Amino acid sequence: MGKVIDITKTIKEICGENPEVVEIMKEIGFENITNPGMINTVGKFMTISKGASMKKIPMEKVIEAFNKHGYVIKEKE
Repeated sequence: MGKVIDITKTIKEICGENPEVVEIMKEIGFENITNPGMINTVGKFMTISKGASMKKIPMEKVIEAFNKHGYVIKEKE
């Protein structure tokens, strides 16, 4: 099993636990994620699914990108 990303956590929490997630998210279409100010402000309350919805990025694309990098997406139990 790969590394697990709990998408119910905030982006700040996820990136704090897995710094390489920033590059994966940038690759998906979250261009502003590389700006540390974004993670420290918006990232405190934004989740990956909320951000994907706002940017109109299908969750299938998000899950596929994380899987490609060895991550498993965990949602609610």
